[in-house]
Amino acid sequence: MYVDRLRYYQDRNLVERLFHKINNFSRLSTRYERLARNCQSLLCLVSAVIWLT
Repeated sequence: MYVDRLRYYQDRNLVERLFHKINNFSRLSTRYERLARNCQSLLCLVSAVIWLT
């Protein structure tokens, strides 16, 4: 049971840190894009930048 909780908190921490990094890109966090496909494209681009850095 302790191992399950530890894994849960590790995964949660990873997701929270990812959202924090995404929020550093203000254009995506304020959602200036009107079309969903443009917003998703920007999200993919930001995710690739985060993954590469």
